[in-house]
Amino acid sequence: MTRHVFVQLAAMMVSATAIGASAAYAQSSTGQITVLYDAFGKTSTMKKDWGFSALIEYGGKRILFDTGNNAEIFLKQLDFAVVSHRHGDHTSGLNHLLKINPGVKIYAPQENFGVFGATLPGTFYRRNESLPSDMRYFDGSPPETLRFGSPWPEGNFTWITKTTEVAPGFHLILLNGTWGVDLEVKEISLAVDTPDGIVLIVGCSHSTIEKIVEAAQSTLNKPIHLVLGGTHLLPAKDDQISSIALSLRDNWSVRYLAPVHCTGEPAFAILKETFGDSYIYAGLGTTVLLGPKVTVKAEAGQPNKKAMDEEDLRGYREAMTRGPLRAFLGRDNRLARAQQ
Repeated sequence: MTRHVFVQLAAMMVSATAIGASAAYAQSSTGQITVLYDAFGKTSTMKKDWGFSALIEYGGKRILFDTGNNAEIFLKQLDFAVVSHRHGDHTSGLNHLLKINPGVKIYAPQENFGVFGATLPGTFYRRNESLPSDMRYFDGSPPETLRFGSPWPEGNFTWITKTTEVAPGFHLILLNGTWGVDLEVKEISLAVDTPDGIVLIVGCSHSTIEKIVEAAQSTLNKPIHLVLGGTHLLPAKDDQISSIALSLRDNWSVRYLAPVHCTGEPAFAILKETFGDSYIYAGLGTTVLLGPKVTVKAEAGQPNKKAMDEEDLRGYREAMTRGPLRAFLGRDNRLARAQQ
């Protein structure tokens, strides 16, 4: 992104704060989510690339969810940030975020020896008292707690070890994922409690979108009003996608669906067909308006979009060839088996 994009993004964020910022969370369902980073969308001033980031504005809170695959994201006024999981296409913008806003609280999943830092008790390894002190860790007297750093040592990380309410109405849903290349990925999703139901923002849904929806419903005991984010259907076969789409609509009663990022082109089409008018287009630069009826704020001079068009598809495909999955393109069978 250029400096011009920084300025435009900043202006967009400042003007957007009026919606939802003045109303208490329990009294209004208004608010908005702006997609800051993805590989498809109409905007010509924001760079399309493989990754995901969104700004959530609701109940007077401004929350950055993930930081995309590029360090050039301009955000100064945040209540907190959430990093869904450790993959680079969701974390690389942390470098620039911390330069601009070094004190911002960042919620991230805790993993032993994880990229966000970690701690372990000094008793985590076996002892051998017969060794001389110069052959023993810490001369045989380890500290009570061992701390491990991260690539972002200045980051104000708060590690999430279980599903947690971090502010009134804002719940972080933590699950383990087993899809794709990494066989163990801890991932956070953000569930926002609104009068209309749960607004659920997901990063990549490595634990499967159905399990995340189930966990959010179980935590808040409310229906799912909107799911927005990456649904990790990129490696799935059409019959798998159709089954998941029907399950989300019919079994889990998801009211609105706004899939982005790692959802995949076949899944975009199947989900649009399944959800119809409840499918929300959320390409790069799109602002999704919350409320009883979820809508999209059209760009100046642009009509609202319902689904991806040829421009979206070109950008999405180009970003895939540059993205982290480029080495696995054409290996659908292996990836599909990994998600079963």
